[in-house]
Amino acid sequence: MLLKTILNRTLNYKHFVFGKAQFGKIIKGQPTIEIELKPRKGNKAICSGCNHPAPGYDRLPARRFEHVPFWGFLVFFIYSMRRVNCPTCGVVVEKVPWANGKHHMTQTYSWFLAMWARRLSWKEVAECYKTSWYHVYRSVEMAVRWGLSKRNLKNIFSIGVDEVLWHRGHKYLTLVYQIDNHCKRLLWVGKERTVKTLLRFFTGFGKERTEELKFICSDMWKPYLKVIKKKANLALHILDRYHIMAKINKTIDKVRAEEVRQLHDKGEEPILKKSRWIFLKRPENLTEKQDQKLADLLKQNLKTIKSYLLKEDFQRLWEYVSPAWAGKFIDQWTKKVMYSNIQPMKKIAKMVRKHKPLILNWFKAKKQISAATVEGFNNKLKLTFKKSYGFRTFEATEIQLYHTLGGLPWPEFTHKFF
Repeated sequence: MLLKTILNRTLNYKHFVFGKAQFGKIIKGQPTIEIELKPRKGNKAICSGCNHPAPGYDRLPARRFEHVPFWGFLVFFIYSMRRVNCPTCGVVVEKVPWANGKHHMTQTYSWFLAMWARRLSWKEVAECYKTSWYHVYRSVEMAVRWGLSKRNLKNIFSIGVDEVLWHRGHKYLTLVYQIDNHCKRLLWVGKERTVKTLLRFFTGFGKERTEELKFICSDMWKPYLKVIKKKANLALHILDRYHIMAKINKTIDKVRAEEVRQLHDKGEEPILKKSRWIFLKRPENLTEKQDQKLADLLKQNLKTIKSYLLKEDFQRLWEYVSPAWAGKFIDQWTKKVMYSNIQPMKKIAKMVRKHKPLILNWFKAKKQISAATVEGFNNKLKLTFKKSYGFRTFEATEIQLYHTLGGLPWPEFTHKFF
């Protein structure tokens, strides 16, 4: 079977035909195949400005366009671009179906690299296909820009807002996810976690789409609470149980660490050492050894034990169905904590009391909306960062996150090379 036959079967370039194919020179230790392209006789060139046929003007020197490698051979298309004398745009270079603008890669190859960049790091893709990191980056950027222009933003009723650490030095990204049952994806990425950051999302999202939102799930970060209240007050704003319990666990760990230091300073037995995960795990997840140690510790009159028991008592909140009864439980629990004389836990009680209406919204939403999807996406995001060893610029980070988590559409191809 001739190589030209395979190319004609896999690629559909109207008004162009494949000419001779021959072995080219060795590039970076790799053999190459060069394939000539010619315009069909009688067909006018297409103006790259207005996309209309125009009379020819002259030809430029032959250009090389890198295509999908074939059995270890680097493949290049060779074509002498025509210039056209367009009555509207003037003298411009023609538009060709296999490449955009001055790019030296075929669109098929760009989509090929972008597909593999979803599975491997950009560096690994570049090494596998003997190209540069920059070419992979440009391919992913092209795929993301195309996908963002084609994605459907209708029927978005539930969103989750969260932040994730991007770089050291408290540099964060603001992430907005769609968390509807029928569609879960990354909607938007913003630099920093300020009021202005989230305002940019709602500005781009539009007033009409914002008014269609029914549920918004977020943590207790003040800038987020402020913007959501201002821009999306028609939606039910929910503080998810995950973030609340995470705050309580962090507080218990703080109480435990402080009490460990106090026992050490007094010269008493360090009974709380190596007990961190005993207090942070759910009782049903403890190992047999951890369960026995917890039983021994519960006999001690320690602030850590009291804090742990208050946390386990708070877990009963999520068993309620009625927002009214859940509200009464919160009142009783916060009152109990305020009498405990454990300062870190008293701060938690004040926080719960302050955000009580937003916590009760979880019950009003029939427990259907939670941050579980958001946290799942955040885990994938961290894996993406780890796989890529981080990105130096926000632009590269934004493109990769949309590429892997955005659920962007993909064009139809005559033939799939992957």
